[in-house]
Amino acid sequence: MLPEIIHAQQVILLFKKRGIKHIVISPGSRNAPLTIGFTNDSYFKCYSIVDERCASHFAMGIAQQLKEPVVVVCTSGSALLNYYPAVTEAFYSEIPFIVLSADRPPHKIDIGDGQTIRQQHVYANHILFDTQLEMINHSSQVEAIATNERLINKAISTSIAQHGPVHINIPFEEPLYNTVEAAVVDPKVIDLLKNDSTTIPSVFHKQWVNAKRKLVILSTLNPAVFTQKHLDQLASDPTVLMMSEVSSNLTHDKIIWGIDTLIAPIEKDHDAIAHLQPDMVVTIGGMIVSKKIKQYLRKFETQTHYHVGNRKAYDTFFKLSGHIKVTPAAWVESLKPSINDSDYSSYWLHFFKNYLIKRESYFENMPWSDFKAFECIFKELPAHITLQLGNSSTIRYAQLFAMNATHQVFSNRGTSGIDGSTSTAIGAAVASQRPTVLITGDLSFFYDSNALWNTYIPANFKIIVVNNSGGGIFRILPGKKDNDTFTTYFETTHQLDASHLCKMFDVGYSSVDSEHAFAKAYKTFLNDNTRPQLLEIFTTRLENDTVLLDYFKFLK
Repeated sequence: MLPEIIHAQQVILLFKKRGIKHIVISPGSRNAPLTIGFTNDSYFKCYSIVDERCASHFAMGIAQQLKEPVVVVCTSGSALLNYYPAVTEAFYSEIPFIVLSADRPPHKIDIGDGQTIRQQHVYANHILFDTQLEMINHSSQVEAIATNERLINKAISTSIAQHGPVHINIPFEEPLYNTVEAAVVDPKVIDLLKNDSTTIPSVFHKQWVNAKRKLVILSTLNPAVFTQKHLDQLASDPTVLMMSEVSSNLTHDKIIWGIDTLIAPIEKDHDAIAHLQPDMVVTIGGMIVSKKIKQYLRKFETQTHYHVGNRKAYDTFFKLSGHIKVTPAAWVESLKPSINDSDYSSYWLHFFKNYLIKRESYFENMPWSDFKAFECIFKELPAHITLQLGNSSTIRYAQLFAMNATHQVFSNRGTSGIDGSTSTAIGAAVASQRPTVLITGDLSFFYDSNALWNTYIPANFKIIVVNNSGGGIFRILPGKKDNDTFTTYFETTHQLDASHLCKMFDVGYSSVDSEHAFAKAYKTFLNDNTRPQLLEIFTTRLENDTVLLDYFKFLK
């Protein structure tokens, strides 16, 4: 059974021919032709999620895991505006994502019709391709049919080839619910767009060979981008210092995985900072989390920065020399040995390892706090999980701990917002073959609480909420903190807990407020797979910033 509306048939048939399978639908009337078509074809895997903001992040989580376009479908009006946070995240995180928005016919825009806004180009600043289909009332409209066919193919191809969001706005006139048994069109597949192949410029090789201090920063990457062989090759060069972030999904005994742990204690040590200063920087991956490394490299006169890989190249340090559009593995294989002797890598690895030894005594005496809670969490996480990290303080604390090499780590680091972390993690859990654990903060969790309003959450899905009664990360920032303005408008203190939400959505709930209580509850929480589980960890709001800042002072 198909919708009677011909341009709706085109969308459904072409998506099927192009292998687009996962369709996340939010209820509405104007999108009825699409909903009827997708849900009545067993090829498509359809999901119904009411809240469009949650639906779009859920879809993005599926796409994050499958690395293929996932579709969101909504009715007209403000509905598609709720997709915008996920659209921007997909844009900057380079996740394939297709928005289908139903609309009124053009002659009904701005005449006072209900649920009607100016939908065309609504995502203009954060979209790879944006189009509106032509309305087709009869199969004799050959030119309009051909135009739509081309536009739908281009949208799908762009999302796949360029790894990001596209938007197809589709006007429908009533009647919306009529169906037919057979399609009156047979849309054709048009070949995918091809990425331009590139070569590595010879000037890069010359600079690489001559540089005595080369800093390679590995940020957000999908698992298995590098083999162990490629990491070993980079690590064997004494002029190469590798730094990684938690979402790089790379571990090696010659990688500095705690960038802030290394830099924070020496920020004001001019001799040490001068010795760390690289001759050239190579970045691989997405957005960099560490504010300290960004500030450091912007401040000093490192003149050469190359970005490697098909991800967008951002001039993060204001010194971008070029974008090498080859796979990171191919780039490593192209490298020539350095002609210089250097202790650059060995010196800083030794320096970092001494910090790791020294900090153990700090951990032994560390009071119950966010920092202590994260230490306890990471110590006992099971192997072979998908680990989803919330933004703000969560991913920053995670950066202070070595990651388990069997984990696959993800976080919404495109725009780094707190919205959608839980919805994305649930979508990822639906698509992942591994058990999924989400670690998030209280504000992020409550902000996205409608994420639990769906029937697709796997029974082995786990949520850890670190509840410090507000936006605790703001207490680390400079400025006066002990006044009503700060607590109300920056820290946004609260007395909420997640127990009532868990009861409403049938999620198992437990809470702890001390290290002893945590040790007792944690294993039970991890091992109970009868339904989704949430562990809420309460910490002392006024001490967390002091414990973290004292850590860096202690290392200094």
